[in-house]
Amino acid sequence: MTDQPTLITGRAFWRGFRRNRIAVAGLAMLLIALAAAVFAPAVAPYDPYAPVAITVESIYQRPGPAHWLGTDDAGKDVLSNFIFGARVSLTVGIFASFISVVIGGLIGISAGYFGGRLERWLMRFTDFMLVIPDLPLIVVIVAITRPSLTNIILVIGLLGWTTTARLVRSQTLSIKERKFVLRARSIGAGHLHILRRHIFPLVLPLLVVNSVLIISLAILNESTLSFLGLSDPTRISWGQMLNYAFERGAMSSRAWWVLVTPGFGIVWLVLGFTLLGHGLEQVLNPRTEWHHLTDHPRMVSLPAPLNPQP
Repeated sequence: MTDQPTLITGRAFWRGFRRNRIAVAGLAMLLIALAAAVFAPAVAPYDPYAPVAITVESIYQRPGPAHWLGTDDAGKDVLSNFIFGARVSLTVGIFASFISVVIGGLIGISAGYFGGRLERWLMRFTDFMLVIPDLPLIVVIVAITRPSLTNIILVIGLLGWTTTARLVRSQTLSIKERKFVLRARSIGAGHLHILRRHIFPLVLPLLVVNSVLIISLAILNESTLSFLGLSDPTRISWGQMLNYAFERGAMSSRAWWVLVTPGFGIVWLVLGFTLLGHGLEQVLNPRTEWHHLTDHPRMVSLPAPLNPQP
């Protein structure tokens, strides 16, 4: 027998995933948004990047048959802007999360596995980055550099890895003390072999769950930058729609549809990724579904003593 945990198989994962309503709901929400973003040119009724002749009647036109979600201050269809805006949010969230998870995973595994002076230096650097407020620093860096989609992705990704590093380090410290790792080290296994065959497979579920949750934070940061006017001016995003609505008198004109539509999209994506992240955590780590004080179906009750004492 071995004390190495059994990794969940693909069939077992999908069986548990289908039974988790939270994960299924989150995935369904994200698939809808992803389909709209991928097939935006075919789904959107108008081209939001095409020039529009502005008239008095076209500005802040209320929702109707011609424009299901009305028009904005430039006379453009809000629904088309909303569909194309999903592309920017998903692009920033996915790529920025990938950068953060890669950096945080490498730092966390290196610090937890090798320990010593390397761990002290890496963790002190992580603590230093952790105490710096992310959003103000992101705003300053993006404002100094040229506000482009690539710069926004890099800045958000390079500043969002600290939480991942601390979580992965804690998990690595626990795994490297397991007996199967000590056995592998005693028979002469190298560091690369132990990291690749024993450490990384057990850290991977934590990285997957954390990456999904980081995407939602990246989307919020991108929306905040766009709302502050620091987005790529050549790309339509939901934060940019909110920025234009507040700056160009949507509130005073009572054009609620210009504000509600992008706000709903941001909440939809963030909620979808959050639900999927919590659902994946329950599927990949079943221990989070029950507490040691509650009855669990796998817990076996001990038989009562044959001669109970009075």
